[in-house]
Amino acid sequence: MVDSAKPDLQLEPIARVETPPPDYSRVRTIVIIIAILVMVVLLWEGVKAFSKANNYALNVAGQTIDLANFNNTKLPHLGNIFNAFLEPAQRNGPPLYHTLFAASLFTLGEAVLGFFMGGVLGFVLAIIFTHSSFMQRGLLPYVVASQTVPILAIAPMVVVWMRQIELSALAVPIIAAYLTFFPVTIYALRGFISVPPTELELMHSYAASSVQIFFKLRLPNALPQIFTALKISATSSVVGAIIGELPSGIQDGLGGAILNFNQYYTQGPARLWATIVAAALVGILFFGVVAFAERLIVRWQVKESD
Repeated sequence: MVDSAKPDLQLEPIARVETPPPDYSRVRTIVIIIAILVMVVLLWEGVKAFSKANNYALNVAGQTIDLANFNNTKLPHLGNIFNAFLEPAQRNGPPLYHTLFAASLFTLGEAVLGFFMGGVLGFVLAIIFTHSSFMQRGLLPYVVASQTVPILAIAPMVVVWMRQIELSALAVPIIAAYLTFFPVTIYALRGFISVPPTELELMHSYAASSVQIFFKLRLPNALPQIFTALKISATSSVVGAIIGELPSGIQDGLGGAILNFNQYYTQGPARLWATIVAAALVGILFFGVVAFAERLIVRWQVKESD
């Protein structure tokens, strides 16, 4: 009798699909932002309440500390600041938010132009310094020294020079570019020269040209640092545009609004603070646009950082 051998059943291991843990990074970011805003509100209103309870004066060890700077005529309540957006900036005029929106668009346009000019200049300088050690040793100290000169001292001179050559429209963008080109130059240069030596030797072994090495190795390696510089420059360009509007006498931007509302600060301090809030929002918006572009272009870096 022949025994029928049963076939051996080999069970293949079943691959388990593990679901990645949920990503709460964005939720944490939102929670941190809200917590910081709440702390600012509590600190702002708490300081005002404390100073008012002590009649805007505090006696410490026999010394009287004046707290008058926290009264309503110098430091308005946050509610009054946000109510100022809905009130007319001038008698029988449009609401303040309408005026600040138009001024913000004007200043943002100048900041974008200065951001572009400074970014291109900084990028070109970084390329020159990368491929010429002589130019790097000769010009880089002057690039660093240029940032030690206060922008308030340079802005009036730039305005006068541009008026003399009948290019007044470029005065404010040039001032914004002055604050923009330096971070791009330094961060881009660092990214260009910090390529891994093994990868650089491999490119040389294939007889790659300087242009091929730049576009296929140096530029991809420097993109994360370039975008870091661009995010810094985005907010700096807004600051530079506002500062440039002050000596140029431009009344259409946020700089002109700051000057106008500063003259009547004692009568309506909330309007000046509302203008400051609008300027901060413009800088945050510009920063967010650059950060969004970074997520689209430098995808691998964003994934590693997350």
